Amino acid sequence: MIERRMVQAGIKNLRAYIVKQAIDGYVLQLDLSDVNEMVRLLSNATNNINQIAKRANQTGNIYAADIEELRERYDQLWEQAGSILRNLSEL
Repeated sequence: MIERRMVQAGIKNLRAYIVKQAIDGYVLQLDLSDVNEMVRLLSNATNNINQIAKRANQTGNIYAADIEELRERYDQLWEQAGSILRNLSEL
């Protein structure tokens, strides 16, 4: 039963599992896929900002399409952040 619960908790070390149970009485396993997606979106948005800044420095112009793309990326980030907060509030 202990081994089955270790697998469910994603813990491979028996000692670590037993210590966690002794201290907390439970093991909380989090699905961080939403956080990973948010980090990916943030990285994309940051890259876009850097590209726009570089182009603006070279040409002195900022294009409306670039600004709209940034707005869309930030909307995606806020949606992802909201999803993460909703999921955390259910814990």
